[in-house]
Formats: sequence, C-alpha cells, structure tokens
Amino acid sequence: MNIQSLNAPALAEWLADQNRARPLLLDVREPWEFTTCRLDGSQSIPMNDVPARLAELDLDTPIVCICHHGSRSMQVAAFLSARGASDVHNLTGGVAAWAHQVDPNFPTY
Repeated sequence: MNIQSLNAPALAEWLADQNRARPLLLDVREPWEFTTCRLDGSQSIPMNDVPARLAELDLDTPIVCICHHGSRSMQVAAFLSARGASDVHNLTGGVAAWAHQVDPNFPTY
C-alpha cells in the first residue's frame, strides 16, 4: 500500500503547476460539508458511498483524497490503494488545513 501524505501548500503548488497532470480531487465528506466549502474542481463521493461508486473513479490517475481534517480521507486512500490505485495521496489536515495554510478566505466549520 503506497499512500502519500500531501500538505495543503504542496497541493496548492501542484494545482498551480501547469506542467503537472491535475489530480482527481476526491472529497469524501458528507454532502452538507461539501456544500459548506470545497476545493474548486473537486468531486464529491461521501466516504460510505465510495465502495459502491468505485467504478466512477479512474484508479490510474493521481487521486488526492480530501476530508475535514484528514482521517476519513486516509481511510478512503487506503481503500483505493488496496483496490489498485497506484498514485493515491491524502490531504493532511484536510480542508481545515487548506483554510489555515493556503486560503484564509476559505469557509470553515
């Protein structure tokens, strides 16, 4: 299992790098959380729905799993890795870290 931790500033750099393939931003929070705040371009699949919706994901593309603080997303990253995803990252600190370290105007809850 190869899950890479990724902090918020490193993700911001990745997303800003036009020469690097954009990852799938997989937001595994609940719908109300996703409605409250989300990273632009992220795809919402709540954690408990990921197994049933696995076919919707391209496991050959880089995937960054995102949640509020990084715990749920780590569990989903492990699940995806165990099912063959080869380039899986967990956003350490989740959207809370994004708000604190990258975008002070990002909504928090």
